[in-house]
This record gives sequence, C-alpha cells and structure tokens, in this order.
Amino acid sequence: MIPQLYIFLGLLLFSLHGAPPYSAAAVNDTLLAGESIAVSDKLMSRNGKFTLGFFQPSVVSKSGNITSPNWYVGIWFSNISEFTTVWVANRDNPVTDLQLNQTRLKLSNDGNLVISSNASTIWSSATVANTTIATTMNTTSVVLANNGNLMIIGSSSTSNVSWQSFEHPADVMLPGAKFGWNKATGATIKYFSKKNLIDPGLGLYYFQLDNTGIVLARSNPAKTYWSWSSQQSSKAISLLNQLMSINPQTRGRINMTYVDNNEEEYYAYILLDESLNVYGVLDISGQLIINVWSQDTRSWQQVYTQPISPCTAYATCGPFTICNSLAHPVCNCMESFSQTSPEDWEVGNRTVGCSRNTPLDCGNMTSSTDVFQAIARVQLPSNTPQRVDNATTQSKCAQACLSYCSCNAYSYENNICSIWHGDLLSVNSNDGIDNSSEEVLYLRLSAKDVPSSRKNNRKTIVGVIIATCIASFLVMLMLILLILRKKCLHTSQLVGGIVAFRYSDLCHGTKNFSEKLGGGGFGSVSKGVLSDSTIIAVKKLDGAHQGEKQFRAEVSSIGLIQHINLVKLIGFCCEGDKRLLVYEHMVNGSLDAHLFQSKATILNWTTRYNLAIGVARGLSYLHQSCKECIIHCDIKPENILLDASFTPKIADFGMAAFVGRNFSRVLTTFRGTVGYLAPEWISGVAITPKVDVYSFGMVLLEMLSGKRNSQKVCIDDNSNQVAPFPVTAISKLLEGDVRSLVDPKLNGDFSLEEAERLCKVAYWCIQDNEVDRPTMSEVVLVLEGLHNLDMPPMPRLLAALAL
Repeated sequence: MIPQLYIFLGLLLFSLHGAPPYSAAAVNDTLLAGESIAVSDKLMSRNGKFTLGFFQPSVVSKSGNITSPNWYVGIWFSNISEFTTVWVANRDNPVTDLQLNQTRLKLSNDGNLVISSNASTIWSSATVANTTIATTMNTTSVVLANNGNLMIIGSSSTSNVSWQSFEHPADVMLPGAKFGWNKATGATIKYFSKKNLIDPGLGLYYFQLDNTGIVLARSNPAKTYWSWSSQQSSKAISLLNQLMSINPQTRGRINMTYVDNNEEEYYAYILLDESLNVYGVLDISGQLIINVWSQDTRSWQQVYTQPISPCTAYATCGPFTICNSLAHPVCNCMESFSQTSPEDWEVGNRTVGCSRNTPLDCGNMTSSTDVFQAIARVQLPSNTPQRVDNATTQSKCAQACLSYCSCNAYSYENNICSIWHGDLLSVNSNDGIDNSSEEVLYLRLSAKDVPSSRKNNRKTIVGVIIATCIASFLVMLMLILLILRKKCLHTSQLVGGIVAFRYSDLCHGTKNFSEKLGGGGFGSVSKGVLSDSTIIAVKKLDGAHQGEKQFRAEVSSIGLIQHINLVKLIGFCCEGDKRLLVYEHMVNGSLDAHLFQSKATILNWTTRYNLAIGVARGLSYLHQSCKECIIHCDIKPENILLDASFTPKIADFGMAAFVGRNFSRVLTTFRGTVGYLAPEWISGVAITPKVDVYSFGMVLLEMLSGKRNSQKVCIDDNSNQVAPFPVTAISKLLEGDVRSLVDPKLNGDFSLEEAERLCKVAYWCIQDNEVDRPTMSEVVLVLEGLHNLDMPPMPRLLAALAL
C-alpha cells in the first residue's frame, strides 16, 4: 500500500520550459468581445502571477540555444526568472513566422476564443454556438484569473463560465484545477505530455481519471503502465496531506482534496499560501513531476516524482536503449548502437531510440558470423518474445536467434529459450527501486562491431605474459612470507607488522574452532588464545574465490593501518586453500546485539553518542588520512565491534575498495547490505566515500531508535497506517518531536540537544544525491558540537529504498 501512496502523490500536483517571453508591457486581465491581442500584447492576472501571450519555445542544450521556428499562445508564470509555461492553446497548430504579424488572439462575436491569421482560423475554443452578436458583444469577456485559469464568462456573473482552460489542460496541473470526470456526460479531463522541449504538441503519454480510477498510459502503442483504483482514494487523502507536510517547502502550504458525488469525481489541490509557486507536469518521459519554486536557489525544485523511477513509463527511451534510473542521462544506446536522431535527443525526445552501427550478417542463416553480447541485471524487453521449445541449451538458443534475420536478442533462463524479433523496448537496468531483475539479455551484434580474432589473440598472448609475471611475483612474495613466518614462530614475537600463523597453531589456539563467536556468508569466527595469553578472534573464510578476495582485501587494508576506532588485525594464515584472519578479540561483541537483542546490555545515551563519534572518526581516517582512500563499502551495526570499554571498532574490510589520491571515485562491483546501500550503488556508476556516509546515516537512525530501520511504525498516534522508521522519523524531526524517536529502553534519560543533532546528521548523510551528503570529517565536527547543520530535506528515494 505504501509505495502506491507515494506514487499516487505525484498525481495530485503536476513544466513546460520555453524561450523568454517577448518583451512587452502587460495590459490587464480582461479581453472583451471584439478585442484582440497581437504578438506584442499580453494579459496579466490581477495578482501579477500569470501572463498570457505569444511565445516561442527554446531550450539551452550542450550545443547551444535551440529555438523553435514556431509560435504559440500560452500562459506562463510572470514572476519566475526561468520561463515556465502552464498552458498552451494551439499545441498542434503553431503559428509560423510568416503568419505572426497578421495573427491575433481575439474573442469573436460568437463567443469563441479564436487564434486567427487573416481570415484563417488556427485555433478556437469552439464551445459557444447559435449566440446572437448583440448578446455576445454585451455579455461576454475573457478573464485570466489569479490561479492561472483562462475563462470565457458572462459579464453579469463570474460564475457564468462557458469555457475555461482548466477543463482543457495541456501537460500541467495548477492549484485549483480539477483532475477528474463528469458522471453525467462521461467527459474526462485528460493531460497529455508534450512532444519535446521546443514542441508542446501532444506527446505519447497521458493520464486521466475515469470510472475505474486513475490511469497513466502511453497512447501509441496503447499501453497502461500504472493505475490506481478509486476505491482506495478517499482513505488515501489524509495520508497524502501528511506526506506533503513532511517536506518543509510544502508543509502547511498545500491541501489535497478528493470529491466523489453523484455528478462528478475529481481530485484537486489548493494553496494555503498564495506566495508559493508550484505546478506539476506530465513529463516528456511519462513521469509525473512536482515542482516548487525556490527563492533561495532561484530555480524549480522537484518535491516529488512518480513513478519513482523515470524508466517505468513504457518504452520511454525508445528502441535499442538501456534505461538506468540512477544514471545521468537515464537513457543510453545499447553497445554498437547510435542515436537514431541526435536532434530529437537534444530536445528531450528519446522515444526515437537508437539504430545499429553495422547491419547484421543475414546472408546465410546457417552460418551467420554475428555474435552476442551479454547485458546483465536488466528487465527483459517488454515486447512479447518467441519461445523456442526445442532449444534445450544456451548454444541452441543462440543458434535459434541466428536463424532469423529479424531476431535481435535472446535470453536463456531456467532452461527456457526466448528470442525477440524487431525493436527491443523497455530494457531497464536493475535500480533496486521498482526493478530488481537479475536476468541476462544476449544482444545480437555484427562481428565487425567487436574486436577481431587477431586482436583477441594478441590480447590473450599479452594476458598470458602478464599472468606469468604476476604468478612469479606471488611465488616470491609467498617465499618471503614463509621466511617471516618461521622467524615469527621461532621468536614468538613480532615488532611491527602482522604475524603469519601456521594453520596447526590456530587449530590448537582455537581448540579446533570449537568456540564460535559468529558466522555468515563469509565463513565463521571463533574465539582463541595465543601462547602469550592474548585472546583472539579467528575468521575462517569459506569459498576458494570469494574467500581469496576477502582475504586480500582485509590484509591490504586493515593490515597496513592502525586507528583506535578500527579493529586490529594481528595476523593471518595462508596455507594451501586455507585463508584465515586473526584479530584482537572484542569482548562486548557487535553493536547490533546491543541495539536489537532483548537479552543484551542496554547502551545508555552517552555510550551511544560516543559510539557515533568514534565510528565517524574511524571512517574519516579511512577516507582522508590513509595513503589511499579506503571505502569500507559495508558499514552496518554487525560490522561495528565494541571492546571492554565500549570503544567502537570498525571491522570486516572484506568488501573494501581503494581510491588513489589522484582520483575522486572508483568503479567496482556491486557490494554491501540491503538497507544500508546508497542509491548510486545500484546504478553501476563509479562510487565515492559518500557510500559509506549514507550507510553511516542509516546506522545512526538505528542507534537513535534502538530498532531496525526496516521495522514499520505508525505514522502518527491517530492512525493505523504504518511506514518504515526513517519515513516517519523525519516528519517527527521537522515537527520538533525528536523525543518520541529515541529508544524507549532509555526511559527518557538522554540529551535532547544531542539527539536532535544526531538525527539531523543522519538525514543529511542519507540524501539521494551524494553531493548533498557531508564528508565524514564534517560529520565529526558536527557531532562534537563544533559545527551546526540546517534542517535536512526529505530524501525522495527514502521510502522506496526502505521498502
């Protein structure tokens, strides 16, 4: 229920960006019958918020300013520096430069609002017929209202509206506009996206409310990609208003309404603060976006977007593309494909997609030279595939695809062969939000688009030579380690560095690993004692490949550095296929046990706060004080150990990544633990130390509450509706009610000032954009009370990632 409610929020608030308006003084808010507006004239609402006139759309792209050759009549925000239209009359009937000087917008004698050039009608409201000229001349006028609604009204009463732009919208919904349908006539108010950034004509996507509920769909081909039942609407409105109150930019300034009676059903939203500039738009991509104007940044701020992922809309990137919702840009051509129309892509229309660089080899279907490239962790194409039942192996499935010239890809999963003919649509990368696919698509390519066999052979030879050199180096390194080990064992002492232990010694010291301290996917941890009575914890790594990777990562990271808030690696064992790591023993175990287990020692507030500072200092040291920046990649309570005095020690560096000081980020494989993962992990882009900052923020919330972030709690005292703790906690923070968030096991014994500070830090750490997160050194300063933070905004992806 909760994800749908977040999606539904976007439907209640819907930007068309264009060129700056033609420089001319505003007239007034009314146009009388027989009067007209030329290209240099304007109407302006009485409050000065909206202007109506002629405009020419334009957009600033990488190649410069692109301006449409056509003109339109529309309404835009008057007092916003970024030109933003909210309604367009002649969407599909533009005015050309040749027509412009003769074109007028006028209220005709028959009561219609008309755009005409000479004797030719370009657009008409076409709502009033069989009305006498005399009556119309005396009673009808056009008014641009303070809410941006353009109305044809009778002069005797402003309630006598014969036509209004709110009932004939473009792609934008303003406060006061209804989104719904008339039960008597069946008429619906439908919003259509625009074609591109310089063409406001009808695009491919629309949404409407009918007798079944809300529908978000593509028109050609007809495809519904999201819907919401009306039966759930009335009980959702209260929660939607609650959600709007979460964001400081909209809290107390917008009220959502839902009406369902015998005559009509509709949704609307009204402004409680008339100074707020807000609008919502059905974007070119088929995504609903809520925008609020920020006077501080003098730009539109996205308060919310729904669906959460810009890849959800059907075929939003066009054929032969991959959509990655966390990448920038989200749409990219598949390997060995290029943009079909770069001009369209530049103005925001990506639905034309991509085309092959090299034609396939279709001359002989039995001996095609084409090859396949694997695209992992993607949603398979949405167009229906052909199932090949007699292809019982992957090679046979590939051959089945090669036997058709029209086949462009195949998949082979669970012994099922599927091949796709024609365009490949809606191939979306796993983003962990609304797409968690682990499937593999095999894309058919011309052999000319991949390295030749000669190059491959050359690479193979070079690879063999490099591998031989590395192997020789490793052999020499192992000999050195053996010598060091013998010296260490003979003397039983080691001054500086780490000890290379014999496997038999560790078996003896741990009584054959009989006293287990813990375990997991990596292997097991056992308690032991060295000959000098030092108590140790021995991690025994399982799995030849993964164990080797973790072994090398730990030895090369924590084995080379020392810090009071990092666990100390005493030594290791590397005999045959056995990989073991020897650490100092932490008598108080891991943080998760004290936070989440009922029988564990309850950590008082002072201890918790000092733990937060200690972990922050440890991460700051890893990120900024080592020779290479070390990104831990798996910060969570299970990897924070506590010594006898409850000093925190960051442990488990098996997933650590290294970044040279001359670089800012590193490209590495997906790793970490669900619930603590930063959004950029899922996108496949290069990471920075800010992924650790995000994980640390999630840990802080768990330290504050004493419960898992995934645990759902009531949204408020008067509601039975629940949401994950981070979603409800920020609402309490913004309301100034941090006290209710603190672990009840503390019985109110805590510092409210420190709790508020910790909560603010946590939410700044888990911001969606890594740029908005602080560094760990900044976090240390804040937690130590040496620096202050403003109130954090609500992370937009938080709800989706937490569920």
